[in-house]
Amino acid sequence: MKKKYIIPVFVPHWGCKNECTFCNQRNISGKQKPVTPEEVTDTVEYYLKSFKEENTDKEIAFFGGSFTGIETDSQEALLKAAYKFIEEGKVQSIRVSTRPDYINKDILKLLKKYKVKTIELGVQSTNNYILKKCKRGHTYEDVKKASKLIKRMGFVLGHQMMVGLPESTKLDDLNTAKTLAKLRPKIMRIYPVLVIKDTELEKQYESGEYEPISLIQAVEECKELYYFFTKKRINVIRIGLQSTDNISAPENEASDVVAGPYHEAFRQLVNDEMWYDLIVEKIKKINSKVKEIEIHANKEDINSIVGHKKENIDKLKKLYDVDTKVVQSDKIKKGKFELHIIKKYLDFLEE
Repeated sequence: MKKKYIIPVFVPHWGCKNECTFCNQRNISGKQKPVTPEEVTDTVEYYLKSFKEENTDKEIAFFGGSFTGIETDSQEALLKAAYKFIEEGKVQSIRVSTRPDYINKDILKLLKKYKVKTIELGVQSTNNYILKKCKRGHTYEDVKKASKLIKRMGFVLGHQMMVGLPESTKLDDLNTAKTLAKLRPKIMRIYPVLVIKDTELEKQYESGEYEPISLIQAVEECKELYYFFTKKRINVIRIGLQSTDNISAPENEASDVVAGPYHEAFRQLVNDEMWYDLIVEKIKKINSKVKEIEIHANKEDINSIVGHKKENIDKLKKLYDVDTKVVQSDKIKKGKFELHIIKKYLDFLEE
């Protein structure tokens, strides 16, 4: 399989006429003004020069706003700038992000004309009450209609959902995942809600009306959603917002994050938790209590197995009284591991 490179082009808030309670796209994307076709060209050329490998798939991705809500002439100008690189064989595909209520046949025909391959819909929730509470401006019926139309016209469908929205419970989030899975998207992004400056949600947070979920809650819930989507053969391509100069820890002066489950390596925390689950599952299958184990794994998995700040090693000791050593092995494939019992509890007592 060829390695894939993404060339991100941000269109912050451009095209979106809605003001969701949790959203300030200008802050989230780190840009203030609309992008121009010339900037698209400059951005793509910059990234193409930085890619070292030649035999790769490259995709231009318009992120950060509601692309299909942009005025048609401006939208087409951006697409033309991107499409030029497809014609030259330098880029293989284009993807866009947009809202479910900004999709119709005419819009999709325009995207098809310029060889757009993937369309991601910002769904956030399929619960109409929660969507209304967040002033999302669309309903689940819009999501359903847009998703079916996108697939029918031959595009790759992606969905984006959020966890921890106002008045949304863990069960509500799981129900959103189940409902979306029935629409059969190919890809999924999961974002825990962060309280961003200059949003209505910030006012709700300050007044005590809204309380964000904790980092531990967010990691656990996103892990469960990852398991769910993976079992449904839906590829989770991102968990958590990407860190930028504006999106960083709330204690940083330059950060626009006021509160919420922010972590610069949020996806890694989720990944670490999944490794911990796998290790505990293997330990529980051993027919006697163990005191000391050795885990052999590929070098690329070592950090995840150990966990952030050795959290997995510490939890194994605290909860199961197991001493764990992690050993690098080039013989083991990435994503796999071997668990070796060094000492059982009975051996420990006999010493």
